[in-house]
Amino acid sequence: MTLKHWPALLALFLSFAFPFAAFAQSVDDIVPKPVEVIKSGGHVTIDSKAQILFDKPFADQAAFLKEMLAAQTGLKLSAYLNGQSKAKTHHHIYLLFDAKVISKAEMYTLTVEGKDITIRARDTGGMVYGIQTLLQLFPLGQVAEAKIANVTVKDYPRFAYRGMHLDVVRHMFPVSFIKKYIDYLAFHKFNTFHWHLTDDQGWRIQIDSYPKLNTVGSWRNATLIGHFKDVPARYDSTRYGGFYTKDEVRQVIRYAAVRGISIIPEIDIPGHSRATIAAYPEFSTKPDTTWNVATTWGMYNRQNNVLAPNPATFKFLRTVFHEVADLFPSPYIHIGGDECSKMWWKADPASQKFIKDHKLKDEKGLQTYFIEQVAGYVAEKGKKVIGWHEILEGDLDNSAVIMNWGGDKEGIAAATRKHPVIMTPGVPLYFDSYQSKDPKDSLAIHGYNPLDAVYKYEPVPASLKNTPLQQHIIGAQGNVWTEYMGNPAKVEYMIFPRMTALSEVLWTAPEKKDYADFKRRLKTAIIPRYNFWKSAYFKNFEIWTSDKQKQQ
Repeated sequence: MTLKHWPALLALFLSFAFPFAAFAQSVDDIVPKPVEVIKSGGHVTIDSKAQILFDKPFADQAAFLKEMLAAQTGLKLSAYLNGQSKAKTHHHIYLLFDAKVISKAEMYTLTVEGKDITIRARDTGGMVYGIQTLLQLFPLGQVAEAKIANVTVKDYPRFAYRGMHLDVVRHMFPVSFIKKYIDYLAFHKFNTFHWHLTDDQGWRIQIDSYPKLNTVGSWRNATLIGHFKDVPARYDSTRYGGFYTKDEVRQVIRYAAVRGISIIPEIDIPGHSRATIAAYPEFSTKPDTTWNVATTWGMYNRQNNVLAPNPATFKFLRTVFHEVADLFPSPYIHIGGDECSKMWWKADPASQKFIKDHKLKDEKGLQTYFIEQVAGYVAEKGKKVIGWHEILEGDLDNSAVIMNWGGDKEGIAAATRKHPVIMTPGVPLYFDSYQSKDPKDSLAIHGYNPLDAVYKYEPVPASLKNTPLQQHIIGAQGNVWTEYMGNPAKVEYMIFPRMTALSEVLWTAPEKKDYADFKRRLKTAIIPRYNFWKSAYFKNFEIWTSDKQKQQ
């Protein structure tokens, strides 16, 4: 090594030993794109001597900002209730409650000027979103100080419901990853986590009133190897399962609440109930049968997985849904209601007698009866139900929220019946579908939902635009079914960057969206964020587009 190498080596050493001052990221790179941005000259310098001053409603969010800034930049700021700091400091980050300037739910303003940064909001969501925008303005790396360019941001979401779903039944994930998933939602300004907790392949939440749901229903004897369509289908021989304890669920709920995320639990009925009847055969149409917890998906019309209409079943449903409602503060409980095979009820004399005795029209009427009964049980706890769009197969009143996994046709039908509608169509919002047509890509269920199709999706059907029915489309959601996602990295690979695209669909006004600019911001600011999180993601999103589908 020669003497001429020492300056470079010294500079490299100092860059690690002494974090540097850095200008932060540009407001032009923010995702999702804000409503209004006004840039001006100058900047505010934030170092470890700066303070976070917060109004009392935002004490938890101040602690959150403090934690996130330390993790992202190494800057360890102190935080005080507004008006109680006695230390002298030149720069502050204010988190202020303001119900006058802030005129909308989940709205915030972010102002960087003079010596201070100020976020104003009137609810937890608004403050969290302001903090997330601010974090995108700070450098992504260790620094001694950060220079944040002067700017004023006024921002609020387009849709009231902005959700992401995660199935933990086919594959279960540790609480640590559930929290990380919630952090992903919060960063992208989603406000709802749909937690799919029960299905044919397992029961994933502690239930005290019916303990065999956990000792029996939470475990299956094998799991599918390869694709469902493989002939012959192959299975491992490993017992698989588990469930989240109530203490773990409370921990996750608290974690999510600080980040402005509401958690909607899903307990799937009256179909998709194979784990239930494995634990309690008396709730099935063949109570003398010993059922197994399902080892694969694709149960519809293939294997009996429906609940039987009898007094024991309805007592079970009331008790369980009350127990779940007492645990979750969300105003909604998701009750599933999809893919309910009618053939098992048709073949069951007791179910046919129930239909006749209760003057129900047919098996669709029986499905509606189940939904209405559970809606009543949930209402006893002051909550409402959400169900997949199949719950409309019968004559259901419009108190239920419809989660539509079909196309525009089903969404229009639900809105016409004046239900609140959450659009979550399989095309393009099922993120378990393939994002490439590369035969070497990892397994997915089926279909092809590339990034550009997600970004260009419009939740409001064209025929509803500028009509009174438009108001019934309250938002949309990305769904993540985990038949082929056996670990957190696979989940990340399937959601990123599609989840990032959906965040802008739900937050940003259509006229402000630009796919080319979105890709620029994705490459400039968001992919570095994935790397900072050590998250997997799909890298070939520019190669695999909707045009590829048309060409094949």
